[in-house]
Amino acid sequence: MAWRGWAQRGWGCGQAWTPPTGGRSYEELTAALAPSRLLRRRFNFFIQQKCGFRKAPRKVEPRRSDTSSEAYKRSALIPPVEETAFYPSPYPIRTLVKPLFFTVGFTGCAFGSAAIWQYESLKSRVQSYFDGIKADWLDSIRPQKEGDFRKEINKWWNNLSDGQRTVTGIIAANVFVFCLWRVPSLQRTMIRYFTSNPASKVLCSPMLLSTFSHFSLFHMAANMYVLWSFSSSIVNILGQEQFMAVYLSAGVISNFVSYVCKVATGRYGPSLGASGAIMTVLAAVCTKIPEGRLAIIFLPMFTFTAGNALKAIIAMDTAGMILGWKFFDHAAHLGGALFGIWYITYGHELIWKNREPLVKIWHEMRTNSPKKGGGPK
Repeated sequence: MAWRGWAQRGWGCGQAWTPPTGGRSYEELTAALAPSRLLRRRFNFFIQQKCGFRKAPRKVEPRRSDTSSEAYKRSALIPPVEETAFYPSPYPIRTLVKPLFFTVGFTGCAFGSAAIWQYESLKSRVQSYFDGIKADWLDSIRPQKEGDFRKEINKWWNNLSDGQRTVTGIIAANVFVFCLWRVPSLQRTMIRYFTSNPASKVLCSPMLLSTFSHFSLFHMAANMYVLWSFSSSIVNILGQEQFMAVYLSAGVISNFVSYVCKVATGRYGPSLGASGAIMTVLAAVCTKIPEGRLAIIFLPMFTFTAGNALKAIIAMDTAGMILGWKFFDHAAHLGGALFGIWYITYGHELIWKNREPLVKIWHEMRTNSPKKGGGPK
């Protein structure tokens, strides 16, 4: 009975039980209960620790980017992410569901918007023609100013080809994002939204935004030079509207291929740059004009056919993806190149040639829309 009362008090984390003296002396009782008191003290210590100092729940630590020299060597083309936490999903396949739907949906919206854009451009072409005649007549009777900066800009702009005028906006967007990387307070935001990584919390929007993102000046300059070089050819083949749809869709599709490769191999890491979309442009031109002559930027004396160049690029990116080379995102390059080949071979017939139903729906919506002031009753 005494042991039960002592245990109840011990479990309740109260004061230790003092045994009654009765007819025995205090020293005898102390000697008789010495082991029990020792056990009691140790027992109360652990019980009090359990009652008064609860163990904090274990937190799941987010996975940080592996930046050790053995496992991961950061490329000079990507920003430093040593302090950036990534959260890889315990179910990697589920990570690809949202990017897959985003890729399909964005590609459809891009081509649909391009078809409507082309319709509106054709509709306003006649009015633009008469506006151009009027502007030329006003310039002929208006006194000219020597050294007019605006006129020089207009003259330079009019001397550009349709393809060069089209990619000028893309280049300006890339330069603007490159300047944002130089702002220290925006580093976390840029890494979050302008680098694509399947281990990041934000998966979909970086697939598009990273296409306009460059951390290295050399990386941006090389990509924009290649885009400028192939701009006239690709716009002559596809047209301005179709080119923009292909370019934007290629950026998203190449990033999705990169996601699949990273999830399959477990090599997570951020990627950025327009290389995937530019590989689509390069592959499309090389597929359409395989006998064209190309040269390397820094070695213009060596020329080769576009078909051979495309084969070499695909072989190099395939080897880099299999062997796990870290300097470039070879999976994104390969995905962009394969998309360019597929689109020129089959995609143009399957997608762009079948845009008439959407254009008819848009035409009916524009034609049947009520005029300003209300229609007849």
